[in-house]
Amino acid sequence: MVRYMRNFVRNFVMIACAVGLMTTGLAATALASSPTERIDEAVQVLREMSQQEDYEAMAYILKKAHGVAIFPSVLKAGLMLGARHGEGLVLRRDPVSGTWYGPSFVTITGLSWGPQIGVQSTSLVLVITNERGLKGFEEGKITLGGEMSVAAGPVGRHAEAGTDIELKAAIYSYSMSKGVFAGASLEGARIAPDESANELYWEAKVSPDVILERKVADHRVRALVQELNRLISEAA
Repeated sequence: MVRYMRNFVRNFVMIACAVGLMTTGLAATALASSPTERIDEAVQVLREMSQQEDYEAMAYILKKAHGVAIFPSVLKAGLMLGARHGEGLVLRRDPVSGTWYGPSFVTITGLSWGPQIGVQSTSLVLVITNERGLKGFEEGKITLGGEMSVAAGPVGRHAEAGTDIELKAAIYSYSMSKGVFAGASLEGARIAPDESANELYWEAKVSPDVILERKVADHRVRALVQELNRLISEAA
């Protein structure tokens, strides 16, 4: 038993150290982009997603959305223990008028345990479907799958027929991945305000709830809003 425990502790420490190094590397890579670069990358992600076979389903849900969070690159690495880190932005949307507000910059982080091995880069779009989901982004830190329900977005041309866009989940996720990863999941991932990016972009310390009350007017985010509106206009 003593020998077994020693081996267990040694293996656990080795894995923990490996994941610690992975986490440091992920954070260093993700922190390389400026707010403006992040916006430009988000535009590119939407354009790439619009080339996918089932993008119409995401566009249909966007048409009724209360907001959207876009993470151009979420890096995840794991060896039994997994680490995730990425940077993104959030825009609020009035589903009646179609007016956009923001952007508020955010980060996504998380640890996971289970059968997983490899490294993966994922472009992630989270469609916020109701006021409850939006409130989590306005208040700050939220945990996906914890206090905030998240589900894989429906796909296919007739996805709306299966869901009637009941939007039981507060957030629906769509993603494109590069690399290989088994056992990936958003459960337990935490999204928090990126205070330094928000201060850099807005040139002042502003809370997420205040930012998401500001109508989009800045030329730096114009292309992103145009791309979102283009997707919505093409929704069936």
